[in-house]
Amino acid sequence: MADFGRLRRLIGRFGKDRGGNFMVMAGVVMGVLALAVGFAVDVGQMMNARSALGNAIDAAVTSTARDLTTGTATEDEAKKIIKVYLDANSTGGTLTNNQIVIDKVTLDRSKFTLQVEAHVDVPLYFPLFGTEKTRRVSQTGAAVFSFRQIEIAMMLDLTGSMKDGTKVRDLKNAAKDAIDAIFRDQSPTRPRVRVALIPYANSVNVGSSLAASSVFIETKESERKQAPGNNEPRLPANSSNSTNNKYNCATERKGEYQYTDDGPEQSMVNRDVFIKTYSGGSAGFSASIMCPKAEIVPLTSDAQALKSRIELFEFEGGTAGHIGVQWSWYLLSPNWAGALPEAQRPMDYDNTKIGKYAILMTDGLFNLSYFDASTDRGVYKDGKAPPRDAAIKLCEGMRAKGIEIYTIGFDLYNRDISADSRAKAIDLLQKCATPDSGGKHFFDASTGPELKAAFDKIASNMNKLALTK
Repeated sequence: MADFGRLRRLIGRFGKDRGGNFMVMAGVVMGVLALAVGFAVDVGQMMNARSALGNAIDAAVTSTARDLTTGTATEDEAKKIIKVYLDANSTGGTLTNNQIVIDKVTLDRSKFTLQVEAHVDVPLYFPLFGTEKTRRVSQTGAAVFSFRQIEIAMMLDLTGSMKDGTKVRDLKNAAKDAIDAIFRDQSPTRPRVRVALIPYANSVNVGSSLAASSVFIETKESERKQAPGNNEPRLPANSSNSTNNKYNCATERKGEYQYTDDGPEQSMVNRDVFIKTYSGGSAGFSASIMCPKAEIVPLTSDAQALKSRIELFEFEGGTAGHIGVQWSWYLLSPNWAGALPEAQRPMDYDNTKIGKYAILMTDGLFNLSYFDASTDRGVYKDGKAPPRDAAIKLCEGMRAKGIEIYTIGFDLYNRDISADSRAKAIDLLQKCATPDSGGKHFFDASTGPELKAAFDKIASNMNKLALTK
């Protein structure tokens, strides 16, 4: 208290001192400091407003560019639509409701571009010399609705473990909802999206038409080597591919083409001789199907056909997931165009004209591989590395060609699987996915709603618009 009193007396004497102009100088300095602080506050306020306005405009143009550039709305009507989005994205933050004023909306339907110019008047807390009480901040945002073609391979797990609980219905609903989201607002006269389905279990059922030119049926152990090109016969004698589903089963390639997307004219895909005895139960395991009843669906823009195929899925067999990865690549590869009907042929690799994506989904650890087995019993890996390593090599090859990969692990924690198997499954999915730079690529979904949310997020990412300003 004594110190405070002494300080007060010193200040009093300082104020009465007429021997100098220090108080005048101090007053000037304090005034300048006050102006500087006020100016800094106003500058900060304007910078925050500029950022918030830019974010609101970006959100508005990306949400409306598709409908406005492909629809018939006038620019006045477009203003009203955009204003709704601007107001929705400006409340609760730096800006207030109805503060944003649209100056101009420019629609170019020939280039599918939308540009919005808008401003806000920012209140100044420390107006200089009383000359102005607000300062106008303007921003411009633009978006282009891209008609770049999109090709998507959707690999779905049809193995026996998927029958646990509600997982069958969860997968079917989530996958069909994803199809709706992917194809939403697609022009029927100018479709830009095509999707392929790759169901997998013990192997992949490629259908009789594609199998005829791409699958080599091994009939004896001496044929367990790299398959020939498709100019050589592949069906065993007296077989009828069109009436027997087992001839449509494909396992892995062997030899130098195993981890490439070269077409079947270079090397067909093997149907390993061990698949018959392994799936038949002779190898000491329970008998199961040789390959899924559901055939793959090459690239198509027919959303209803895709959803109908998904609804008919049946679930049985083991998890040869790397074979599903392999066929996901083939159905996106232009090297396989010659083996497919014209409407289902993938486009060339060209990131400026085509976006190629793969969605790889599993509910557990990949546990079957044929290429490295020396007996039919050796097909089952029980956590061993070959199927995982094969999948990772295939994913690396896909990404090297510009294919963006999303992966989904479903119910990896709620099922009765070991912590080690769960960790290996997650490691595989993380290594297969495209590294996160422009968004999330690996999803770990435990429930049906989480699986749906994962598919929805992936569909949204693939349909995103490109900001030009």
